Amino acid sequence: MNATVGDWLLVHNAHVGEHSREGEIVEVRGSDGGPPYLVRWTDDGHESLVYPGPDAEIRHG
Repeated sequence: MNATVGDWLLVHNAHVGEHSREGEIVEVRGSDGGPPYLVRWTDDGHESLVYPGPDAEIRHG
């Protein structure tokens, strides 16, 4: 998984009734665009360091 600043991280929730989350990648801390990513979540503006799992995808631009 590779990303650049300004890409979007979408984390799909596998639990019924729970919503997916999306956030803007504001910093890439891994080498060659790899994780971890500092993400600003759209639902509450909170920033967190994320190591995306298999339920996540990157949307570029």
